[in-house]
Amino acid sequence: MVAETVIDIEQLSKSYGTHRAVDSLSLQIRRGEIFGLLGPNGAGKSTTILMLLGLSEPDGGTINVLGMNPTRQPIEVKRRVGYLPDDVGFYEDWTGLENLKLTARLNGIGEKEAHERAIRLLDQVGLKEAAHKKAGAYSRGMRQRLGLADVLIKRPEIIILDEPTLGIDPKGIDELLALIYGLSREQGLTVLLSSHQLHQVQQICDRVGLFVKGKLLAEGNLDTLTRQLLTDTPILITAEVDRADRQLLDGLNDLEGVQGAEVATQDQDAFLAPSSRVLIQIGCSEDCSDAIARFIVSSGVSLFSLQRKQYGLDEIYRRYFAGGEERGSKRTKKTVK
Repeated sequence: MVAETVIDIEQLSKSYGTHRAVDSLSLQIRRGEIFGLLGPNGAGKSTTILMLLGLSEPDGGTINVLGMNPTRQPIEVKRRVGYLPDDVGFYEDWTGLENLKLTARLNGIGEKEAHERAIRLLDQVGLKEAAHKKAGAYSRGMRQRLGLADVLIKRPEIIILDEPTLGIDPKGIDELLALIYGLSREQGLTVLLSSHQLHQVQQICDRVGLFVKGKLLAEGNLDTLTRQLLTDTPILITAEVDRADRQLLDGLNDLEGVQGAEVATQDQDAFLAPSSRVLIQIGCSEDCSDAIARFIVSSGVSLFSLQRKQYGLDEIYRRYFAGGEERGSKRTKKTVK
């Protein structure tokens, strides 16, 4: 059964003067998934989020959030959608518990229920021991955890997180991401996470949308993004064998789909040594692992390991984001289902 679409964007555009911040964006996000908007600073991620929340009006296109138009129904959207900005503001001389209870009351939650929810959420985000500590004394990571609890106290159906890990140490980042992932899976929350950091998006997101200069370059899970955006990159397979000779290399090069096989071992004296382990790197246009393994074994050569290089978002980032915005903007948008 296909999951319900809870965010539906069609041909969305927004300009500031002559600057096109968002350019003909079309995107659908399904209930219960964690979707990552990945792109460099200034790509249009935050502008898109503001329009989803009804905080900025688009120049063109349509937005549907939980069946509502954020421009015409901003209050209703905010009741059902939680938003965590990159810098959370709290009353510094109030405790974490007091700040949460205020948010609950502002959302029409009674005093008793507000207190119970606040205590429960502080425990969930790992701030139970700091519940009565003033927010002004919280570290950056603690403030982000408190911000997540603040977003969740009204029990939203969607949470939008804009650069949630800025300024947090690596350990704190991993803990916060694990918390977001766990809450999404336990409560069926839909999460839209905006970031320019590769690791965090790759770590928890079900699908990723790649933003460059206001355009959505591509969207999909990691495997489909890799197939679409790295089509000109050969699949690299490394075989560890007990020996390699010209006959073995020639045979590998003759296999269908193999683009080139060569010895990767730096020590050339080990090339023909019968007792040495030799690494062979094999470039393929498709995954030829089975054929490579069968050929090596049938040749009487011992095969110790066979590894296929896994390309990640870091490779995609280097090609399309890092100094490559012009390249990315010239490509047509690819949608991966």
